[in-house]
This record gives sequence, structure tokens and C-alpha cells, in this order.
Amino acid sequence: MKPPIRSPVAHWVTVAELDRDPYPIYARLREQMPVAYVPAVNVWMLTRWADVERAAGDPQRFSAAAPNSPVECTFGSPTVLTCDGPLHRDMRASIDPKFRPREVDDYIDALVRPIAVELVERIAGLGEAELMASYLEPISVLSLGAVLGLADVDDATLRRWFGGLASGATNYERDAHKQTVGDATVREIHERLDERIERLRVAPEDSAISQMLHAGRASGAPRSLAEIMPNLLVILLGGMQEPGHAAGSVLWALLSDPGAAREVIADPDRLLDAAVDEGLRLVAPIGSQLRASAEPIELDGVTIPRGDPVALMIASANRDTARFDDPDRFDLHRPRQRHGSFCFGRHFCSGHRFARQQVRIALEVLLERLPDITLDATRPVEFRGWEFRAPQHLHARFTPC
Repeated sequence: MKPPIRSPVAHWVTVAELDRDPYPIYARLREQMPVAYVPAVNVWMLTRWADVERAAGDPQRFSAAAPNSPVECTFGSPTVLTCDGPLHRDMRASIDPKFRPREVDDYIDALVRPIAVELVERIAGLGEAELMASYLEPISVLSLGAVLGLADVDDATLRRWFGGLASGATNYERDAHKQTVGDATVREIHERLDERIERLRVAPEDSAISQMLHAGRASGAPRSLAEIMPNLLVILLGGMQEPGHAAGSVLWALLSDPGAAREVIADPDRLLDAAVDEGLRLVAPIGSQLRASAEPIELDGVTIPRGDPVALMIASANRDTARFDDPDRFDLHRPRQRHGSFCFGRHFCSGHRFARQQVRIALEVLLERLPDITLDATRPVEFRGWEFRAPQHLHARFTPC
């Protein structure tokens, strides 16, 4: 009989350091403890690309149904993130229609470009701007609001909803204040939307929320408010956050490399997609996928007990030297290789095309209108977050025009 394997515990990891800069922590874990329990956030972390990819494709052992996950504790249960099998397929059938790549390509430019043009014109004559609040985040939330059927909800409210939802959905440390903020935001969204959603059950329209109620149901009966609301909260969180934050990270990476920025501005048709993809790899806007061990799992010499939460660390996998050469560097001409920023397997992000195209259009409009834009060297960019990571501010200068 084998002696029990003592599982490594990363006592030295703190939430404060993860929020400040998780990448040195991930590098140390990949090298020394690729399968480690992290008490600060109450999860096992898998940090190597091979382990993350393998676990994401193995729902029999790594179940998406993770009991007491921050998402379910805040949004309700189940969500498309926290189930597998037929229930997951039904949920995807309700979400996917408006976000399939061909569908997105038919409407995305007409949706996003006018928003981007209007916002860039507001700042073009100023000579300087903080781009996260004045440009990138508003594009993200207003575009999503329009496609969901919430065009009447202003960008300040949508951005505030994102902040509140994120507070609860990332509460791995079980902080009472963060949970209170998340719960209050969920109640506000219910108060604002429940009656509207009930009307859409009776009178469908061409919006993503309406399709969530009616699409892909073999019985023909619309889904209930209780069935779609947890997933609507997931979409509001991910769909508002991912494009805006990703665009900020891509723009920061691009403007930090003036040569690469000049190349993209000179030939956006050829290079802008590559810049977006490399920026998404470098700073994954969503840091992990949460799973639970469906059985005792031995991995890399460590035993994960049955039922424990396991975080598949996408942000770490994207910088694994076994997968990517010189992974901490933004490389516009890096050979194209799949990264994990839109997750893996059956839980690959439904909105990946929507998010990519939002980022591309936002940057294309900005760089075309303000081609001499640079980062403001007097106001350094600060990133925060390990589960949702993005620049807190992005101050830029340009010639007023």
C-alpha cells in the first residue's frame, strides 16, 4: 500500500499579492508547486498549460458543478459555467444564437462602430484622456446592453453593475463586505429587469435576452425567469468586463512597444487581429475556470481530495514557457498559437467572437482617429486583479484634432 502523499499548500500566497501582480506567483507555482492548495482563496490551483488543458477536457474527473462557487453563491444555481451534460447543452442553446460567429459578423460593425466613433469624438479635441472610463469600458457595456435589449440602461449603471457583480463572483476569500456588494447588485438587477423579462416571455423580440427565453427549447415553452437569470448575470459580468478590459490591456501592450504600435497603425488590416490575440494571451481578462474534483485525483504527484474546488489557472497557462517562448513579452509577430483566454473545452466562451470584434473595432477607430496617441509617461499604468485583471486607468496623450 502506498503511503499517503502530502499535498503542497501555498501558505505564502496572499490575496493582496495576487491582486497586485499574480504573474510572479504563477511562475513560482509552475516551477515548484504546479498543483497547490492556496488557502488565501480556498482553491487548488493548476498552473501549467498541460494540466489546465487536460483538466478542462475531462468533465468526468473535473466537474463544472463546483459547490459553493462564488458565482453560484452570488448569481444562483445553476449557471452555464457551473454545470455539464444535457443541462449545459440546454443553456448553451439559449445563449449561443445571438453570439455565433456568423451572426456576430452580420451585426457587430454596425453596432459597435457608431458607439466608438461618438466616444472618440468626445475626446479627440482634448489632447489627453483616461481611456478606460471615457472610451473602452463604455464601448463594452453599451454594445452588450444593445445586443441584450438593454439599450435604455446607461453606461454608468452598466459599469456599476459590473463592479458589483464582480465583487461577489470573485469572492474566493469569502469576504463579507464583497458578498454584500455582490448580493445588493443582484437585487438591483432583479428589480430593474424581472418585469421586462416576464413581458418578453409573452412577446418575444430580436434581443439576446428574448432568445435566452425562447431559443433551442424542444418543447416550445419559454424558459422561466429563474432559469435564465443566473446566466444573464454571467453574461452581464463577462460580456461587460471581458471586451473593455481586454481592449485596455491590448492597447497598453501595444503602446508600450512604439515600434509595434507604428506597424499596426500603418497596416491594421494585416496586424490588428494579431495584436488583439497577443494582448489577450499576455493579460487574460478572466484568470481561471473553476472546477471540482469528482473523485480523488492524483496529478503531478499530488492527491486532490474528492469534492475540492480546483481553479484551472488560464492566466498562468498563457505564460507557461513549456507552451510559449518568452511568454512575459508582448510579441506582435509571435507565431499564432491557441491560448486559453476564452477558456477550454465545452465551456469555451460563447461570446468569444463578439468580444474579439468589439476589441478590434474599438482599437481600429481609436488608432485611425488619433494615430499619434501615446501613453502618458507621467501617469504610469497600474493593473489590478487576478481573477479579473485590467488597467485601473489608462492615461494617454495625443494631438488635439
